[in-house]
Amino acid sequence: MDLSLIDIQKRILPDLLQVMQKRSLILQYINVMQPVGRRNLSTSLNLTERVLRSEVEFLKDQNLISMSVSGMTLTKEGKDILESLDRVMRDIMGINTLEHQLEKRMGIRKVIVVPGDSDRLPWVKSELGRATAGSMKELLHGDKNIIAVTGGSTMAAVAESLTPDFGEKGLVFVPARGGIGEDVKNQANTVCAIMADKTKSRNRVFYVPDQVSSEVYRSFIKEPLIYEVWNLVKSASMVLHGIGDAITMAERRNTSEEDLQKILEGKAVGEAFGYYFNEEGEIVHKVLTIGLQLEDLANIGNIIAVAGGQSKAKAIRAYMKQAPSSTILVTDEGAAKTLLQG
Repeated sequence: MDLSLIDIQKRILPDLLQVMQKRSLILQYINVMQPVGRRNLSTSLNLTERVLRSEVEFLKDQNLISMSVSGMTLTKEGKDILESLDRVMRDIMGINTLEHQLEKRMGIRKVIVVPGDSDRLPWVKSELGRATAGSMKELLHGDKNIIAVTGGSTMAAVAESLTPDFGEKGLVFVPARGGIGEDVKNQANTVCAIMADKTKSRNRVFYVPDQVSSEVYRSFIKEPLIYEVWNLVKSASMVLHGIGDAITMAERRNTSEEDLQKILEGKAVGEAFGYYFNEEGEIVHKVLTIGLQLEDLANIGNIIAVAGGQSKAKAIRAYMKQAPSSTILVTDEGAAKTLLQG
């Protein structure tokens, strides 16, 4: 039986791997949140002050982190080590295997899993953002790319991970839908504006409500400015979207009692683009929205769905039964492991 070096280490030196995992997590957190204080680090990683003090001293002695009044930051050597360590830890933690298993089970183009669970460790959401940015960079081609974006806190994390070099691709960010009465900073218009600012690109605004009556819908799409942005959305070369918990999304939309009852009776668990799905992936309710529709996705080459946390697993599984096979899912370990259990 041929064993890899990692398999041998797991059997002979399990403590070594645990230490590597702990130090990798510390470096990862500092990289995302720097500059960061020791107390913040201790609370966020659930490590005692004593344990953390000794780990921080070790990393400092190895010239992987530097310390100042404002907090700890990674050195250049620390960033290089973290990049190499990330590849090793993905293998050790079985993340590569997780990704392949999920791709096969869901029948989609690609799954990208980041370590951690954003339900327990909120900073993991930033890692989802960074992984999404990396995937976008690989997919963008040519000098004109229209990117349709939904709202939500996960998309806001993606926005914060984008960098000026994206601007070389002639990006135009457009909201995939109207506003849904959520926190302004997480609305699609705001997220698009941040993405454009971070990448030195352009964005268009879509000042329409997400949920409208048939009469208002027909009236709105006759407006020249709205119609122009709507056509840009329909011609997007890439879509970035989140996946919501059905009841949470219904509440954020201030859904009527009658529609809420329909969502509850249909046992909806997930939501995307105004569609509510039960665990079998069946559509149990649809909101009349101005913006991207589920059927529009068939004409879009690159679709990146981003959602993490163990609590989102049911919603992700439900939506993926309807998602185009060209979809790329960016998720975290918490959601990925739960998805494989179902």
